[in-house]
Amino acid sequence: MWGSEDTSPLSEQWNGDPVSNAARSTETTKSLNRRVTALAVAAAVGGFLFGFDSSVINGAVQSITDEFGLTEFASGFAVASALIGCAIGAYVAGRLADKMGRIKVMLIGAALFLISSIGAAFAFAVWDLVLWRVIGGLGIGIASVIAPAYISEVSPKAIRGRLASFQQLAITLGIFVALLSDQLFAVTAGGASEPSLFGLAAWRWMFLVGIVPSVVYGFLAWRLPESPRYLAGEGREDEAKDVLKSIVPADTVDTSLKEITDSIATEAALDKKSSIRGTRFGLQPIVWVGIILAVLQQFVGINVIFYYSTTLWQAVGFQESDSFTISTITAVVNVVVTFVAIGLVDKVGRRPLLLAGSIGMFVSLAVTAISFSQSVVDSSGDPQLPGAWGPIALVAANLFVVSFGATWGPLMWVLLGEMFPNSIRATALGVGSMANWIANFIVTVSFPSLAAVSLTLSYGIFAAFALISFFFVLAKIPETKGRSLEEMGVSAVESSAGKPAGGARA
Repeated sequence: MWGSEDTSPLSEQWNGDPVSNAARSTETTKSLNRRVTALAVAAAVGGFLFGFDSSVINGAVQSITDEFGLTEFASGFAVASALIGCAIGAYVAGRLADKMGRIKVMLIGAALFLISSIGAAFAFAVWDLVLWRVIGGLGIGIASVIAPAYISEVSPKAIRGRLASFQQLAITLGIFVALLSDQLFAVTAGGASEPSLFGLAAWRWMFLVGIVPSVVYGFLAWRLPESPRYLAGEGREDEAKDVLKSIVPADTVDTSLKEITDSIATEAALDKKSSIRGTRFGLQPIVWVGIILAVLQQFVGINVIFYYSTTLWQAVGFQESDSFTISTITAVVNVVVTFVAIGLVDKVGRRPLLLAGSIGMFVSLAVTAISFSQSVVDSSGDPQLPGAWGPIALVAANLFVVSFGATWGPLMWVLLGEMFPNSIRATALGVGSMANWIANFIVTVSFPSLAAVSLTLSYGIFAAFALISFFFVLAKIPETKGRSLEEMGVSAVESSAGKPAGGARA
């Protein structure tokens, strides 16, 4: 399905020359890694939908507000409404994936986003728009859970962190494409509210473009093989072996399958099979670690940059055209720095990158807050950042994006995809993702009100959460680099059962 490379047993491929055999082994490994990379890229398109849907509203906010006569609160709710669907979708995705399989649930997510793109483009009232945004959010919430789960389950441990980072890379690309398409439609039409192709308002085309990635995601998902860990858990070991033959060396297929089945048996023996419930406020400790990790990723305020950036920069004196340009540049920075995480995550490790990211976010957010505190009102009544404070704020905000995009952005999804036991991975990942979306909703809805009081206060709060994130990682996040999912899963389950956790501190 995903290539026709020779996957016959290595003993049949090799000859008697040790040098030739070593070269063949290396080439076989590279071939398998290319195939797994292709699977990860295809699955990560769900992250593209995630990023696109998150930011496409950015260029349409003012037009929607004007067309439907919305109050400030109603406008903010229209922006955040998709996040309600995202939280619900993330919550149910894990359970659906454990019952139906990863691939079928991906297809459901693609279909929901397709329907939402069309519905939002032709919305005739705010309640109608909110409804379609919530439906799209369901699809995005599903994609946000299934993509990292699937990628982690088909990736070799040596490159799993790198491949899992594709999810965040796809998210950043989705954000960039959404902001770029918003700008193109607004500029070519002479404004987001002006007629564009076929007389349809430019802001409606911004939503309609979402048809393309949803169709692409659905097609790619339809072509993907099912997760071998899901198949083994369902007792379909022959099918699991067939998939493993295409993603691991032929002489390790039986060993890999045995690791999976042994971990499932261990979890069942500890009476934790398919249950995230535990003694720590009703959940297993490792699930709470995932929830807090997911919430902190949002409470540093990253999505304020991508949801409200145009409005934000205008609020401190930048022209509308300059604000659009700044937003697009920031999106490009976000994409570029994600490659830093992809290059370092399997070399440096998860914990060091997260700790460095927390420090970078705290410093840059604190400087941004100080910069905004220097804002003054000019003679015309408009706010301005005097002297060098404007450039300082711009640099600090983009350094915040760099710090986040190279660390917490991708690594939160990497860890959620690999830190849970096999039997509860999809469900626990769903709970963690739901917490991430709820935190996103809280920040998105509250920011306009906080900003109206003080931008300095807003960014001071974000800086405080960045500092908290440093100490949380230091105390609670284990290093998962180079460990198999089965090894980490058994450690997590034994930890919840009161046994030594093998280094996985929950």
